[in-house]
Formats: sequence, structure tokens, C-alpha cells
Amino acid sequence: MKILVTGGSGYLGIHVRKYLNADDLSRRAGFDILDENDVRMVRDYDAVIHLAAQLDKLPEAADLVFKTNVEGTLNLLRQMRKDSVFIFASTKDVYGPFADNFREVPEKCPTSYASQSALEWSKLIAERYVEYYAQANGFRACILRMSTVFAPQSDGNVSNFVGHYADAINKGEPFILPGDGSPTRDFLHVDDFSAACVSFTESIIRRGLYNIGGGTANALTLNGLISLMEEVSGLQASVDKSASIDPPRPLNYVTDIKLISQELGWGPKISLAEGLKSLF
Repeated sequence: MKILVTGGSGYLGIHVRKYLNADDLSRRAGFDILDENDVRMVRDYDAVIHLAAQLDKLPEAADLVFKTNVEGTLNLLRQMRKDSVFIFASTKDVYGPFADNFREVPEKCPTSYASQSALEWSKLIAERYVEYYAQANGFRACILRMSTVFAPQSDGNVSNFVGHYADAINKGEPFILPGDGSPTRDFLHVDDFSAACVSFTESIIRRGLYNIGGGTANALTLNGLISLMEEVSGLQASVDKSASIDPPRPLNYVTDIKLISQELGWGPKISLAEGLKSLF
């Protein structure tokens, strides 16, 4: 199977591309999802994993966020061949504050607008286009609403907060935990995300929309995460408790992974401790 990863030189994309032995559609590779000539290459592939996105949450970046995440996705969708596979990397944050109503967040969690930023809203809008064009043009499509997928550091990429904490511990630098470290998140190693992409491409399912994360087995408070990082690295974290950061919204988020497990036979294989070792 010939696979293309958009954003294949990014924080997650570089690892997904390596796992899948895929090609790269990214600006670093000389291509742009906003260039209609560049995206024609999509016609040559059996599967496209769409990770490329503008991830800025600042209000002044809204226009660029919508342009990249919605129009860029549309450009790709219009080029997909019949019976090929399109996997769209969405985000758990489309649920906004409604996720706080669930101990484990299922796909039925509301996605009504409740002050989500342009980033989350652009992802939700793009999801609808994925569903429409998959049906209209006859290709298979999967939407993965991702929860804290982490990966080892790579040159030129900015990691998420998990990588930020690991980098600070590696360097002996102080850092601050939001909400005094009490918020809970579930964590998923990038290779388990890649394995989910394989599970969908090898399935017979035409349309899928799944929450994907580490689930309860890989969920910890941020304080618990730091303790586990210290354990697997043998290093001491320097948490600055003299300063504070407002807690995130939702306060706690743990993915309900029953649907993806039932339909794709997928589940996390890499334990949180094992995954964190790869960051040190």
C-alpha cells in the first residue's frame, strides 16, 4: 500500500511517516496543502494520513487557521481516488467544556460551540467535509479525535506539553504545572496512533469516527505524570510551585476507547511508562 502523510515532517508526522514507511507532503518537503497543484499528488496514493494543520489558538490567527485547516483539507479531499483511504487527525478539544460531564469521554459528547478557539472549530468543520466528500466520491474515511498523543523530540519541531516537561527534566530546568498538577489526562504514544491508522486501512469499514487516546489504563494527573517521568528517567523534576497557571478546560479528560476497540480491534500496546522512556 502506498501511503502519504501530510505534515510528515512535524512533531507527530515524522514518526507516523517512519512507522508506515510513507511519503511526506509538507512545506519542509517542498509541498503545501494550500497549493492545488501540489495536492494533486494525492491521486497517486492508496491512503492519506492528514496531520498537517495550523495549530495556533490565538484569536488573531483565526483566519489562517480556518484557511489551512478547512481549505487545506478540502483541497486534499477533492483529489482522493475512489476506494482509497483518508484518515483525518482531529482533536478531543472539539468537545470543549462538555467533556467535563463524562468520566470517560465518548463520541456522543456534545460538540456545540462553547467558546472553542478557531483551531477546534476548524477541525470540527473539516470533519463534516471529510464525511461529505467520502460519501460523494466513494472513498473510505476515518476521523480520529486525538487525546494527548506524544512522541520523542525531533529537530525543528515543537512538542506538546508531555515533551515540554520531559525536555525540562532532561535539562534540569524549572517548569510550572497548570492547576497545581491536579488535572488528569490520558496519554498515547505516537506508535500506537500509527497502529490505529493501520487498523482502519486494513479493515472493511467505510466510515469511522473515533475518540483515540490511552484510555483509563494510561491516565494520570499531571503530578502523577511527572512522578512517572522521574521514575523512568532516574532524573529529578524541578516543578516551580511558587507560580501558578490556570487549570485547563476541561479540567479532566480520559478517552472512552470502547468504540474504536470494538470496531477496529485496536487498543494501546505501549504502556505509559514504556512510552515515556523514549523521551529521555
